[in-house]
Amino acid sequence: MPCRTGAWHDRRVPRPRTVRPQLPAEIGVHDGLSYSLWLPRSPEPPPGAVITLHGAGSCKENHYDFARAATGAGLAAIAFDQRGHGDSQGPLDGGALDDVVAIAALLRSRLGGGDASPPVAVRGSSMGGYLALVSAAAVGAAAVVAICPASNEGLRRGLSDGRFTFGADWPALDRFLADHDVAAAAGRLEVPVLLLHAEGDEQVPVEHSRELAAVLRSPRSRLITLPGGHHQSIQHDGEMQAVSLRFISRVLERASPGREQADPRPS
Repeated sequence: MPCRTGAWHDRRVPRPRTVRPQLPAEIGVHDGLSYSLWLPRSPEPPPGAVITLHGAGSCKENHYDFARAATGAGLAAIAFDQRGHGDSQGPLDGGALDDVVAIAALLRSRLGGGDASPPVAVRGSSMGGYLALVSAAAVGAAAVVAICPASNEGLRRGLSDGRFTFGADWPALDRFLADHDVAAAAGRLEVPVLLLHAEGDEQVPVEHSRELAAVLRSPRSRLITLPGGHHQSIQHDGEMQAVSLRFISRVLERASPGREQADPRPS
């Protein structure tokens, strides 16, 4: 029986395609804070934006995957190195909340500023999750996503135990943490909050997020716990990033300037 391989050998082999990952639209330093701004490729202005806050000992580059995912969802995003981390200047101290506010103002200025500026969400993990909840009101955030958020007392214990290696003004930072209770801040928020937590988290117990969920005011707030995992497993999980972005997009759509508020059913 003749071998019929000619057709297979004659097939055109597809040429490899060069994949160019999206890069930040702008990299700079603002008030000593090193940041990267990400914009969607659409010619239309983005309907909203996300401020990304990293955890203790991390840096903005570790969250570029989420920034790229945000632009893919049509949102702008900004990530920055908190003081004492990455390329930002000075130690982390009692001005941590002011730094988030400054980055939010920078983000809004890049998106047009004024009353027509698109709504902003804050998304953070671990210490960044704590800061997201604590800074949301001052930032004027329309939504918050907190992933395995640390407690202020847990962060204070980490400081006293010497578990953190980032540059910090330890007394000033300890006073800041003592003065900014995360449960009290969460209980004052009127905007929707999404809490994500791995039940296998070895650093921040999942019970902490359950306690925070119990004090949230908005009926559109949600708590999602995942079996297993560890302290960093959710923040880089593609499916959970998609869940976060759907939550943010739906909330920001309702918060857009000139849009009437929809009914408050959970998204």
